[in-house]
Amino acid sequence: MSLKAPPSPARRSRGRGGQSGRPVRRTSGGLARLGPLPWIAPVVLLILAVVVWPVIELIRTSFLNISIAGIVRGSAGTDKYKKLFDETDFGHVLLWTVLWTVVVVGVTMLLSLCLAQLFNQNFPGRRVTRWALIAPWAASVLMTAIGFKWMLNRTAGVLNTVMIDLGIIDSSKDWLGSAGTAWPWMMFVAVFVSLPFTTYTLLAGLQTIPADVYEAARIDGAGSWQTYKGITLPLLRPAFLVGVVINLINVFNSFPIIWAMTQGGPGSDTATTTVFMYKLKETDIAESAAMSVVNFAMVVVLVLIFLKVSRWNEED
Repeated sequence: MSLKAPPSPARRSRGRGGQSGRPVRRTSGGLARLGPLPWIAPVVLLILAVVVWPVIELIRTSFLNISIAGIVRGSAGTDKYKKLFDETDFGHVLLWTVLWTVVVVGVTMLLSLCLAQLFNQNFPGRRVTRWALIAPWAASVLMTAIGFKWMLNRTAGVLNTVMIDLGIIDSSKDWLGSAGTAWPWMMFVAVFVSLPFTTYTLLAGLQTIPADVYEAARIDGAGSWQTYKGITLPLLRPAFLVGVVINLINVFNSFPIIWAMTQGGPGSDTATTTVFMYKLKETDIAESAAMSVVNFAMVVVLVLIFLKVSRWNEED
């Protein structure tokens, strides 16, 4: 019986690839050439449909002359913007919108930082208190605002009843009847509904800080304030920036709280630009669209100013 020698490596390579010593090249398919585009295409289409297209349509509408019935009567040029800037309440509304945003976001971030640090500690009942904080966030913002409106009612509100029984006031007050008392209460409600999300955002940031860093600082002899200022705040910066930016956008565009509690009244004394825009649609749709464009531009400018001041893309 004759034995045949096994084929040499060169033969085996020629049999598999056709040519000796050369790697086999595989041609990539059409999907591979597109890279990540097939995966991000649905998101891009969603952004175009939900964000970009409405903004373009809004800008186009602001340059039209539209009747109350919604009939387009041709181009109006920049007349709607001129009419908007000539409104007697326009400057007042802009001022209160900026003040409303700064106060609500500032107080929310300060209280959320305190609550996040509290919930980051070990104490009895911590789990229960964490769950309790979710309640204002789980409830509808509109429902919460209506609940506070009933509580502040002049005739049947629980606040007036309790304060009269305790002898704090002599007669019932219309807390939402004037801007002087309505604004503080609306700001309180806005902070109340904003606390849960911001607190949990900062709490998540605190829990990502390694314990070894604090241990090293303690060994080096750093005090509590030095550790907090040199370690906690810098490492919490990304979560803090996320909380501020999202709150800026939400509070600036807040509509349900103000509309449910005062509808921007009396007059436009408690209206922000969003509420003012909604009220303008009753008389001029195109002018309301112009107010929407101004509102959109303002919130973008506010966010960009904050990101510039906070130097969000710079590392410590």
